[in-house]
Amino acid sequence: MRGPDTEQLAFDSQHIWHPYSSMINPPPMFPVESASGVRLRLTDGRELIDGMASWWSVVHGYNHPALNQAAHEQIDRMSHVMFGGLTHSPAIELSRKLVEMTPEGLERVFLADSGSVSVEVALKMAIQYWHARGKPEKHRMISLRSGYHGDTFGAMSVCDPVNGMHELFSGVLAQQLFAPRPETPFDGSFAATDIAELERLLAQHHGELAALILEPIVQGAGGMRFYSPEWLRQARALCDQYKVLLIADEIATGFGRSGELFACNHAGISPDIMCLGKALTGGYMTLAATLATAEIAQTISAGGAGCFMHGPTFMANPLACAVALESLNQLEQQDWHTQVQRIESGLKQGLEPARALTSIADVRVLGAIGVIERHEPVSLAQVQPMFVDRGVWVRPFGRLVYVMPAYIMSDVDLATLTAAMVAVMQELDRL
Repeated sequence: MRGPDTEQLAFDSQHIWHPYSSMINPPPMFPVESASGVRLRLTDGRELIDGMASWWSVVHGYNHPALNQAAHEQIDRMSHVMFGGLTHSPAIELSRKLVEMTPEGLERVFLADSGSVSVEVALKMAIQYWHARGKPEKHRMISLRSGYHGDTFGAMSVCDPVNGMHELFSGVLAQQLFAPRPETPFDGSFAATDIAELERLLAQHHGELAALILEPIVQGAGGMRFYSPEWLRQARALCDQYKVLLIADEIATGFGRSGELFACNHAGISPDIMCLGKALTGGYMTLAATLATAEIAQTISAGGAGCFMHGPTFMANPLACAVALESLNQLEQQDWHTQVQRIESGLKQGLEPARALTSIADVRVLGAIGVIERHEPVSLAQVQPMFVDRGVWVRPFGRLVYVMPAYIMSDVDLATLTAAMVAVMQELDRL
């Protein structure tokens, strides 16, 4: 099927709700006909260098031959089968690979549908764990300001309640605790005062807290902020001291994006529960995983319910598992670390000129993440066509103009992408 025609686009505008958009005044859509490598081909023939990797996920590029082959081979066997009472090789081998790759101690794997669902699973694991230990009063979560964990109800409850995207729902969400965001930059000198309020909250409330949930090192949609590995090490120690589980939301950072295979590795720590998604399948389809320690799994299983109370219809979808397994194989075979180091170097060099602009508050890069932060928000309706006219796909939000390219992006394409970002920022200054 070719890209949408005029009639289809009219239907889209009138009937289809796109993410975070209005049906009264819908934003303009750019119809895609095909995608390959790091390029999106629009129906009008234009090609765009994709700087977003489809929201962090397409780490190997589009239309990858090895991932295509894995999908073709699996769909000829079976595209789906229920996971209740049945199992299959793609789920087994993917889970084996995840146990091998992730930080030490994460030995039990729950395969679910999407990143937000993996967070829901993690929260439920933490609550059911303490219930099984005879402490049902430990059912609240503590999270960080400027954090983002997804759009489902449990996940929304642990997103920043003021600066996040879910303030509208604050009256009906579970009421969680929030600690100040880490202020020590990734390469900054850590001061104990930066984590003092988290310690105070844990000391005061640990009797009712099931877990601390955080995005390790990189706070994504809540501000694209990079913080100190020492802060994360201290947080791990405080969770141990006050007997609160640590949930690491690595949905955005997992599989090399931050320059380490998992962002927790920057601090050399292992969480009690880890959430994975996005790049897990190389962006081919939705799949997520929640990993936990053996102690958590055994405690829940020995509790009153006798099982973990969650089971999505499309849990461990064989087609998604087969593609995910091949995606992880490609990570290892293609030397993701060298690729990400190269991307990081190109982003630092290419985005540096933006620092001289008076409208720019900060320019920061970590791994394959590049961020230009403005003093004032940008208008998406204004800047999106400006990027498209320059042959790149960049989708800012708020004051943040950021990219997270596929690891395979060439130096030439990366230079084109960053030059377009700087040029649009310069043009905005002239308007």
